[in-house]
Amino acid sequence: MASPAAERAAGNPALAPDVDSPEKPGLELAQFAAGCFWGVELAFQRLEGMVKTEVGYSQGHLPNPTYKDVCGGDTGHAEVVRAHFDPAVCPYTQLLALFWSRHDPTTLNRQGGDVGTQYRSGIYYYNEEQAKLARESMEEKQKEVSNKIVTEILPAKKFYRAEEYHQQYLEKGGGRGLKQSAAKGCNDPIRCYG
Repeated sequence: MASPAAERAAGNPALAPDVDSPEKPGLELAQFAAGCFWGVELAFQRLEGMVKTEVGYSQGHLPNPTYKDVCGGDTGHAEVVRAHFDPAVCPYTQLLALFWSRHDPTTLNRQGGDVGTQYRSGIYYYNEEQAKLARESMEEKQKEVSNKIVTEILPAKKFYRAEEYHQQYLEKGGGRGLKQSAAKGCNDPIRCYG
């Protein structure tokens, strides 16, 4: 007999694996949650070998969530960046290094002033090699910090693309109209603002 949780999960598309394909053949997908997705996305956009980034919601139980749903705190979703990358140019280990550098992985369900489960730290993998590299990178990162890392490492679940105004938000100027460069290799400071 299935558990009550398993029965609720059966048939729920939000709890299914992300089976989308990368933008082009030869590319891989990766999902990361590291607080507000705007600044994280811009950092990933700047990587050589990054072909496409999308922001959205994953790891929750509500199909087709909206930003308002996710901010309500009861859908279980994290704000994530889904990366379409060329592993020949940008190995997954480089994505992991950027992920760890962009946030504090020791704070549970928060980054700075952003508080809520949608701002949690997570690496959501598409294959066992990504899972292995993610775990190894977390072990190495733990040696650098004194507090316990709370990053979750789980299989990538269904990705729900966020509303269009969230996509490449800081590159487009954010709420203040101050565009930030997404040029490959750019190392200008990333200013996150609504």
